[in-house]
Amino acid sequence: MNTVFKALNDKTRRDILELLKEGDRTAGEIADHFNFSKPTISHHLDLLRQAELIVSEKQGQFISYSLNTTVVDELLKWVLQFSSNASEKAKNKNLGYEGQ
Repeated sequence: MNTVFKALNDKTRRDILELLKEGDRTAGEIADHFNFSKPTISHHLDLLRQAELIVSEKQGQFISYSLNTTVVDELLKWVLQFSSNASEKAKNKNLGYEGQ
């Protein structure tokens, strides 16, 4: 999970994920959306791949990148459990059940 948070800690990587939300892209197509060198984009893609937030597939001489929705779903479930716990505590507090 630490690798996921490290990957998400950078705006460029979050922007890449937003871009891939629209559909699969090659590294070149992704790079076209940013003012960074291709090696810099490759580094960001590698960190996202290490965090398993994206997957890559070689298609001829190109590599296509796509979101790994399984990891995104697991992350959302993990985050939402805090929301559920906080909502339940707030509800119990409002009903006078806190600490009982």
